[in-house]
Amino acid sequence: MNRKVAIIGAGPSGITALKNLLDKGIEAVAFDRNSDVGGNWIYSESESHSSVFETTHIISSKTLSQYEDFTFDEFDPETSDYPSHDELRRYFQAYAKKFDLYPFIRFETMVKSCKWIDDQTWEITIEKDGIEEKEIFTDLAVCNGHHWKPRYPDYPGEFTGEFIHSHHFKKAAPFKDKKVLVIGGGNSACDVAVETSRVSKKTAISWRRGYRIVPKFFFGKPSDKVAERTKWLPVEVRMWLNQILLKIMIGDNEAYGLRPVTEPFGATHPTINDELLHKIRHGKVKPRMDIERFDGKKVIFEDGKEEDYDAIVACTGYWLSHPFFDPEFIDYSKGPVPLYLKMFHEKYPNLFFIGMFQPLGCIWPGAELQSKIMARNLSGEWKRPENIQELCEKEVKNPHFKQVNTPRHTITVDYHLFIKALKKQLPKEYVSKSKRKSKLVSS
Repeated sequence: MNRKVAIIGAGPSGITALKNLLDKGIEAVAFDRNSDVGGNWIYSESESHSSVFETTHIISSKTLSQYEDFTFDEFDPETSDYPSHDELRRYFQAYAKKFDLYPFIRFETMVKSCKWIDDQTWEITIEKDGIEEKEIFTDLAVCNGHHWKPRYPDYPGEFTGEFIHSHHFKKAAPFKDKKVLVIGGGNSACDVAVETSRVSKKTAISWRRGYRIVPKFFFGKPSDKVAERTKWLPVEVRMWLNQILLKIMIGDNEAYGLRPVTEPFGATHPTINDELLHKIRHGKVKPRMDIERFDGKKVIFEDGKEEDYDAIVACTGYWLSHPFFDPEFIDYSKGPVPLYLKMFHEKYPNLFFIGMFQPLGCIWPGAELQSKIMARNLSGEWKRPENIQELCEKEVKNPHFKQVNTPRHTITVDYHLFIKALKKQLPKEYVSKSKRKSKLVSS
């Protein structure tokens, strides 16, 4: 039968899903709430979908953060080693233009609900300009990302100063001459601490556990490119070597007044940041323990220290959320995510998740490969395994890393192992730099 695929999102995962479906002559349309391609990488000073801020750069290097169908060198040979949000926005929009994707994207359109009818039918409710409509599709590709629904911390007491999530942090200027506390040790937390410290009266950063801070460069090369040289080794050996190298280059957290790391490398996401340790040793960012409670503008830490703050920025991650699904149908906000290759559901053969994984690296190269597998599946060139339920359970029970049990770590994969597993499902000549074959989907 003729397939007609609905794609939720026109961010980095959505556009490669669209491109690869069109490559196979499959009808597809992408829905996106924004007015252009780019997802979270469309920076805006106003509060919106976007979680990037004024000075955001990607934390993986460009050669490990690109589509094979359209590389950064093809886009702009002078792209920086760690592209800025604006370079990335322009890259994604150039990708969409190169492969003529714009006619297949409906912007400023919200997907309100997705109702599974049967193995050949989805009923999709969309809203544009306040008007709701229902459309029927054979298949659904979910590409809505997982960095958009903020997860807030919960501490006893009440903080009466300004309290925001990093999702709403746009630039440091509003925090000029303020006493700022940043909660968290991930990439956003360290970036916010560094940026606010340039203008604030005081900036401190509170950790509940020890985080590894990895510099962006080792020996003059991007750190992930250095790590790539050991990808042929077992994960445990690679992580041990990374741990040793980091200790040699950086030293222990205690030397910076930070909480010591108690988990092996890979048990939590490392934080890629060149400036935090510099700022700490120069007195611009003050390390703090976990928070015990709030009392007005006063923060009481677990070691008994008490300090007043004007503002708190909680960099505490995001929920894995699919508000267009009935929670009784699918809810991955808590617990394991049993999907084969992080994309195939065991029960619903016409449902695909693209880009819903968190590598120790970049998502888009894997999303591109997932999209090619999806397109081959729908074109009849690749068949879902009959034992897919067993394979889903196997992935849950045998993760690449034994990580701490938090909502942030339910979809982690090793970048190199995951890319290798996806490529096994594809023919040798899978790169496609040509334009689409498909015709425009009728509205």
